[in-house]
Amino acid sequence: MPKRKPSARRRPAKTSQQPRDRLTEIRAEIQDVQREIEAKRREGRVIRTAENFRSMERAIATLTNRLSALLRAEATQAALDDPENRRQARSLAQGAGHTIKDQGRREFTLRTACGPVIIRATSFSRNWDRRKAGKGMYPMLLLWGVQDRCTAAVASEISKLVAMLGSLEEVEQVLSDRGQPLDFKTIRMIAYRFAARARAAQRAGSLNWGETVAGRRVVVSTDGGRIRIRTTKRGPKTAQGRNRSRTDWREPKLLIIYVVDEDGQKDRELLAVIDGTLGGPDAIFKLLGFYLNELKITTADKVLFVADGARWIWNRVGALVRRLGIKPDQVHELVDFYHAVEHLGKRAALQRRWTAAERQAWIGRQRRRLLKGGFEEVQAAIDAVCGSRPSKALKRERESFKRNGGRGRMNSAQIARLKLPIGSGAVESAIRRVVNLRLKGPSIYWHKTSAEAVLLLRSYYKAGRWDHLERQVLTTTTGIAA
Repeated sequence: MPKRKPSARRRPAKTSQQPRDRLTEIRAEIQDVQREIEAKRREGRVIRTAENFRSMERAIATLTNRLSALLRAEATQAALDDPENRRQARSLAQGAGHTIKDQGRREFTLRTACGPVIIRATSFSRNWDRRKAGKGMYPMLLLWGVQDRCTAAVASEISKLVAMLGSLEEVEQVLSDRGQPLDFKTIRMIAYRFAARARAAQRAGSLNWGETVAGRRVVVSTDGGRIRIRTTKRGPKTAQGRNRSRTDWREPKLLIIYVVDEDGQKDRELLAVIDGTLGGPDAIFKLLGFYLNELKITTADKVLFVADGARWIWNRVGALVRRLGIKPDQVHELVDFYHAVEHLGKRAALQRRWTAAERQAWIGRQRRRLLKGGFEEVQAAIDAVCGSRPSKALKRERESFKRNGGRGRMNSAQIARLKLPIGSGAVESAIRRVVNLRLKGPSIYWHKTSAEAVLLLRSYYKAGRWDHLERQVLTTTTGIAA
């Protein structure tokens, strides 16, 4: 007798039994909950204390949430049982790009906004995957935005909590307090896949925000923060059986695009765009070009690029402007006035012979000159400080100032007259809110893919564009199904 393969499992003998009618079962459960609600209503207990009120509120919420979840399950199950929808599911499965077989109707738990419910749907998978958990697909549910056995609303809410709160453990606690317990790994999986689908929508170029900056005054800025990234080392594991790892500092780069009014104040009618990546300068400028193109930047009245003096920024601005087709008379470039003054302070600090009062007087004088448009005077003062044999530090500071000033990026006076911002405080604030308050902290280390996911979620949440992110994810999900 030939031996059975170790990996193959014996299947229980099939018994002929009538398939369960899940819709009838759901309707029976609805009637049970309705009877419980009616019994609760007829109790007639009088509230005497705060504890009475609290327990009454929770009991009613539990019953109504269960009823709401079952009503959603009823509507979903009825749609899944519809013959036309079942034919459409088979059609979608056949167009998946590889051979997929109908594995019959199976029960599974669907997470809804009011709690989990059990529904029965037709599962499709490749033949060699039919014994592996999680390898099947439910085409109709995919078409309706259901991913990872979560409705679109649940996936969005969990991902938003991951963006809002300080850790996944806090998200787990909040969901438990709401009566919707999920374990740490499930929360992480749902949120990170939600972010991955949003990025996929961007790569497909399918945002369709319907927004434009036509006739507006647009400010564009970018900068970097700092977080710790964990990378696995090669070699033997520790005595505890863990992988050895490095925890190097990396610079996540953020962008911000916003509109100002005629007085230079941020225009609240059009929400700011905030996003970030760990991919480096080219990656952030690719994102920047994508968003500016989405907003139809060529129709803007004025476009101001403002940032600190970092070369990785200004070496790419010109190419970005040309690629987007922005006219030269639309564009203004400015090195953040306050960063420029900070560097004046560094130059003064290198003068060991000066007293503290002399340093402050020199900085104040150059600051006033720079604010009035006297770049040449400031440059002459810096040259005088450097002398004929400057130190490496002084020479580096002098060349940086001369390089940016020679390209017209130190003209704060002209930008101020145009009622445009002379500082990059908006992107610095974004870095603090997005990176420092969520991704950075003592003993906080991230894998790169995890950091990228939370960076995206947190950026959209802090920009007030969460509904845009939801639509991106839904577009990707339904696009895959279609």
